[in-house]
Amino acid sequence: MMLQAQHLHKSYGSLQVVRDVSLEVAEGEMLAIIGPSGAGKSSLLHLLGALDKPDQGQVRICDTELFSLSKRKQARFRNERLGFVFQQHHLLPEFSALENVAMPLWIAGKSRKAGLQSAEEMLERVGLSMRVQHKPSELSGGEAQRVAIARALINQPALLMADEPTGNLDTANAEAIHKLFLSLREELGQTIILITHNEALAARTDRTLVMRDGAIVEERRLAIGGKTSP
Repeated sequence: MMLQAQHLHKSYGSLQVVRDVSLEVAEGEMLAIIGPSGAGKSSLLHLLGALDKPDQGQVRICDTELFSLSKRKQARFRNERLGFVFQQHHLLPEFSALENVAMPLWIAGKSRKAGLQSAEEMLERVGLSMRVQHKPSELSGGEAQRVAIARALINQPALLMADEPTGNLDTANAEAIHKLFLSLREELGQTIILITHNEALAARTDRTLVMRDGAIVEERRLAIGGKTSP
């Protein structure tokens, strides 16, 4: 298994946002997590990616128990093995698309030249070969999110985690990003956990978990013929 999470709990004061969640994600699987606002989806993703610490429970990715690591080693693991895409693209405004994508490689110690070369190749893969020198303010919302996806993929992560990546996009751009995620799974065998409100997109993934009140209440799988089944 790529990821195994066991009995995760998380509360903020008296508010319990994740309640006894256990799940597994296989290598190469595309998993969607859906549910109403406030269901705990983003909180769960933050625990799975060690962006937050659970009150109870364990998360193991690539046979590494994340919360047994020091904060410094957790940060290194995230940079080397995990990729994150959020609803806000969080691009650095003073840098070009090319430099934004290269940044994780530079943080990991690669040379400026090698980082820029890899970043250019990744931007070409996500369809932005003509926009590499543009800064975030010069990009459309869909283009900026593609840059964020390229940045998340630049270190060839074992696992890509996306939290409402199309929440701020219009219908056409959202569909384009959906197709990009599906192609990444098909072409690269990329393992993906996707938080989304878009049930049409969720229905195209391998498996969907439904959350409500901090707990997983339903599981749906993609059946033969492309229809989901309980």
